[in-house]
Amino acid sequence: MLGLWASLLMAGPAAAGESLAQLRRTGLPALPDGATVQTLVVVDDHPAVLAADRAWVLVTPAGESPRWVARPWSAPLPLLATATQGGQSFVVAGHDGLATQPARLHLGVDGPVLRPLPPLPMPLRDVRLAAGADQLWLAGLDGDSRAVLLQLPLATPGDGWRVHPGWPDGGAPVALLAQTRALFLVQRGADAAAPDTLWRFAADTGWQPRATLPGRLVGSHVRATGQAHALFVLQVAGAGAPTLSSWQTITQGWAALPAGELPGLVHAVAWRDGWLWLDDAGRAATVEIESGRLLLKTLDWIVIVVYLVGMLGIGLYFYLREKRKSTAEFFVGGRSIPFWAAGVSLYAANTSSISYIAIPAKAFETNWQYMTNNLIAVLGLMFVAVWIVPLLRRLDLMSVFSYLETRFHPAIRMLASGLFMLTQLGSRMSVILFLPSLAIATITGIPVTVSILLMGVFTIIYTALGGMKAVVWTDIVQLVVKMGGALFAIAFMVWSLDGGWSQFVQAAAVEDKTKLFDFSFDLTKATVWGFIFLVLFDVVLTFPKDQVLMQRTLSTPNAKDAGRSIWAFAAIMIPGGFVFYGIGTALFVYYKTNPERMNPLLPIDATFPLFIAAELPSGLTGLIIAGIFAAAMATLSSIINSVSTLASVDFYEKLVKNPDPARSVRFAEWMTVAAGLVGIGFALVLSRFDIHSLFDVSIELAGLLGGGFAGAYTLGMFTRRANSQGVAIGVASSIVLTTIAWSMNLLHPYFYLAISIMLCIVIGYAASLLFPPPRRSLKGLTIFRQDAVDAPEPAATGVPAGTPR
Repeated sequence: MLGLWASLLMAGPAAAGESLAQLRRTGLPALPDGATVQTLVVVDDHPAVLAADRAWVLVTPAGESPRWVARPWSAPLPLLATATQGGQSFVVAGHDGLATQPARLHLGVDGPVLRPLPPLPMPLRDVRLAAGADQLWLAGLDGDSRAVLLQLPLATPGDGWRVHPGWPDGGAPVALLAQTRALFLVQRGADAAAPDTLWRFAADTGWQPRATLPGRLVGSHVRATGQAHALFVLQVAGAGAPTLSSWQTITQGWAALPAGELPGLVHAVAWRDGWLWLDDAGRAATVEIESGRLLLKTLDWIVIVVYLVGMLGIGLYFYLREKRKSTAEFFVGGRSIPFWAAGVSLYAANTSSISYIAIPAKAFETNWQYMTNNLIAVLGLMFVAVWIVPLLRRLDLMSVFSYLETRFHPAIRMLASGLFMLTQLGSRMSVILFLPSLAIATITGIPVTVSILLMGVFTIIYTALGGMKAVVWTDIVQLVVKMGGALFAIAFMVWSLDGGWSQFVQAAAVEDKTKLFDFSFDLTKATVWGFIFLVLFDVVLTFPKDQVLMQRTLSTPNAKDAGRSIWAFAAIMIPGGFVFYGIGTALFVYYKTNPERMNPLLPIDATFPLFIAAELPSGLTGLIIAGIFAAAMATLSSIINSVSTLASVDFYEKLVKNPDPARSVRFAEWMTVAAGLVGIGFALVLSRFDIHSLFDVSIELAGLLGGGFAGAYTLGMFTRRANSQGVAIGVASSIVLTTIAWSMNLLHPYFYLAISIMLCIVIGYAASLLFPPPRRSLKGLTIFRQDAVDAPEPAATGVPAGTPR
């Protein structure tokens, strides 16, 4: 067995050194005789050649070949620079080489038209434009030859231009590029023999030298592609024609694209997945990046099928064995799950496809700072294990929201339960379902929408068969599969490096890729203080309302075992976190060494799936894909099971008079199907958007939708004065105020949940003081000793039992 693993590791990447991206060339009609070219642009996704008195627009009528069509055109001022992004072009015009008036190009009925944008705050020369992320950037030199950088928000252009400091060395810019939430500027070398250099600008770090070009940039021909790549047209020393090269903005790796020569290049413009270019004879053509499908081999499919059949077999076994007659058997496994199994299941449910795909992508792009959350969260889990979980387990709940009814009011329970269901289906299940579908699409070429449907339907069937016992025991198998695959992926990447482990450590250290702690007080970043603040609210105060996690602790035999399951969960969390963040670091070092093995068209979240598909030997690819399935299925089945639990216990059994147990189980099974279908719908909607980081999106949505009712639990457990009226006001206020903060982009996404909870606590408690204290008994409902279930009854003092003091 050891020899087999060693041989697989020694196999290395099958095609290392060979470019993964290929170029597709398409000829276009030549420009009409007599056509002159001043500027080549793209207007509403139509390439257009602009001359002094007319334009030629490339059109493709239905069923016909493309052709150039003459259209009237005139510019009030000479065009000095252009920028193209997403099929749209921006220009800046001016007199005598001084730029003053920017505009957006549109295709009118008769031809291209200019729609002015706010004028520049000062005239600039040698200007370059870049567009990206709803921002327009302009770099140039002012009257004193000082470098100036301007920024215009395209969503609110009326706000005007914002002035930033210029690049340190001054000098006229050659090109400007917006990519990866930053701006890049190309500066010409000091002489003909010196290479061009690249600067990076970001609001938080300012200007930093980034890279040296492997040649001289031709014109200003550079464009963004994917989420972290740029394409450069370079004149390489010793080469004849200009050639295309890709640059990875994260690893800073250069890769020459195969057959990327552009002989006779005169003009070029970014179009679709590459360039449309004109040569010195007036001929037009396109050159676009395309990536072949990386199909699974037979052995990969065998591994995946064996895994999936095994999971279905476990679900079917418990379905036939249990003969469920009550919702308690279906939802909490008859409260017979051992604490260690519940703890492993807690971790498996908590490490979804977000952990398996999005966290490695985040570590690949940045560093290990988000891992700080795991380290601090363990401390929070200790408090949860001692105080919160035993309290709720002693109440013998199936829905954790039953607590809110007992403590406050039935309406608060139903509202909290409904909002939690929406949060799980909309912000969690949709992301978790979309990510493995992205992996499948990357590997097989199957459209993401089809992959979502396949994964979703399979999970619905598996979950409907299972019940809580099947969910827990399959979680254990799935954890072994996904952690085994993750560890092997790290070992394979490190082994494939020429310098092995020492090269891996050195490369990671040079780029500070394993940085854990940021002690700054910047609320727009993920800092240690932010994580401490977050853990207090996200773990300690949010855990009680998380039906997905609490359902496992509620399935244990008693309160003591419920607490012990949390200790088991905490013991696995830290080493598991290092594994997933380690994947991201290994990906960074691997692709820094092998930049040609990246696909410039893919989003950052597809980095690990790309490695799995392109580099691993047959059979091992199937194992890692099974790990992705395991990561997704463990959480998806838990979410679906929890949502169906809430729908049955909090709504069906509350609204239907004298519900029959058998009918309740059937309703729960049907709700399992319904919840899965709704989650599929949300995932399909999510797939329509180009999202930079799904990890960040899941955090934002959870904070906006889930914070208010976590505050309600805090008020219920940690205060004796809070009442239903005050809690309702606190929940509503927190949701509204957090949404306002989100719309104004005031904080890092990690803070929204904590802010929402804090607002609910403060406003809810203050509002409670405006109403009479609760009259019902608080026995067993708070952490205070006088409310403990084993506390003696209060002596007769004339004060009703349970009256807050």
